[in-house]
Parts: sequence; structure tokens; C-alpha cells
Amino acid sequence: MIDFGFDKLALIGAVALIVIGPEKLPRVARTVGTLLGKARRYVADVKAEVNRSIELEELQKMKSQFESAARDVEASVHQEMNAASAAFNDATRELQTGIDGADGLPYNGDHAGDAFAAPLATPVPQYKRPNKKWRLKRSAVPAWYKQRSGVRTRAQSGAARVARFRPPALKK
Repeated sequence: MIDFGFDKLALIGAVALIVIGPEKLPRVARTVGTLLGKARRYVADVKAEVNRSIELEELQKMKSQFESAARDVEASVHQEMNAASAAFNDATRELQTGIDGADGLPYNGDHAGDAFAAPLATPVPQYKRPNKKWRLKRSAVPAWYKQRSGVRTRAQSGAARVARFRPPALKK
């Protein structure tokens, strides 16, 4: 980049004063300053755009690396799950053949002398009608606290509420 020292800037200023003149020099300096500011902003925008594109490329590389790592983990998990499932199926098959016994018949629980007889089926519970106040909500808040804090515990119709709070002069 061009390096301007104080002596070079003074020389350029003296030449500009002679060539342009003292009347137009402030306006020209203002214009040059504006153009230099625009050029700097443009260069800064270009640098920012290049940095953004570089960061975007790095992020895309990281994304592809993470996706490949996730695929590898998923494949290894699937492989381990398949191996565990196969081992479990083998173990259950061995247990089933051991339970079937020496006669080769499947065990159905009706052998009389077996120590491991099938448990009795649990009966289906009968329908129980709810108690009389099943619609009332019950909570862990005590009734005395509700009463002290002003929580309504009993429902009242709109007409009854109006009659209750009607001033005594209007009651008939």
C-alpha cells in the first residue's frame, strides 16, 4: 500500500492549493473525503463478504463432517442393536427348548405335577359406580385455607347471586 508521510501530504496540499485555488479547495477536499470514505466502506464490505464466504465454507465442511459422524454412529447403533437382538432371540430360543422338556411337547401349564404352574388369570374388575360427590374436585388445599382466602367452594346460580348481593332497600 502507498505510504504517505507528512512531507508528501504537505507537498500534495501545496500543489492542490496552487492548481485548484483557495476558493474551491475546501469543496474539493470535502468531495475527496467523501469519495475516500465511500471507497473505504466498499473495501470493508468486500472484505466482510469474503470473510462470510470463507466462514460459510468452513461451516459447510463442519456440517458434512457432523453428518458423516452421525451416520457412522447410527450405523454402529443399528449394528449393535441387531447383534443384541440376535443374542436375545438365541437365548429365548434356548430357554424355550429347555422349558419344552425332554418330551418335546410345548409347555402349556396344565401338567399336574409341575412346580411352575401357570398363574391364575386375574379377574376383570367389576364396574363400581362413583360416589355421590364424584363431580366435586378434591385438592390438597384445606377447606379452612380456601375459606380464609375467599375461594368459592359451592356453586351458586346467577339469579341467587344477584338476590344475595342486592341492597336491602331494593329487596321485596
